[in-house]
Amino acid sequence: MSDRQTSDEDARKNTPSDYRVIEEPIYWRRSRSVELTPTPPPDKPEPVRRPATVARQLALAHHLQAAIERGFVADQAALARKLGLTRARVTQLFDLLMLAADLQEQVLALEAVDGAEPMAERTLRAVAHAGTWAEQRAAWNDWAVTLRGPGA
Repeated sequence: MSDRQTSDEDARKNTPSDYRVIEEPIYWRRSRSVELTPTPPPDKPEPVRRPATVARQLALAHHLQAAIERGFVADQAALARKLGLTRARVTQLFDLLMLAADLQEQVLALEAVDGAEPMAERTLRAVAHAGTWAEQRAAWNDWAVTLRGPGA
């Protein structure tokens, strides 16, 4: 038997000297493969919060309405020309002003967390077109129930 065969057999044997006791904490780190590292994983970053898109659009509608009231622009059509928007889009923005005052406050308080929008503008326009303020509040509550789920 050659020396090489003997060393291969020794390498295959599990002797107590082949084992190492690790006393510090070990953390799993997933990348292309799983690694054991002595450093803990980094903390998850705080969620990124910003005003929801519908809140910004409602604020824009208020700003545009104030520009018309102050006489900076003659009407919605002139506003559309000046901003490079269609008259239909300006009308959609102004439709958000039909919401009840308390619903507008709630919309302005909405936040998008990590890019997830809480409400689509189309849904908000549907609430605004619900009719009276009482009907708008009922439509808003229906939306809130579907968002949270029936048991929440």
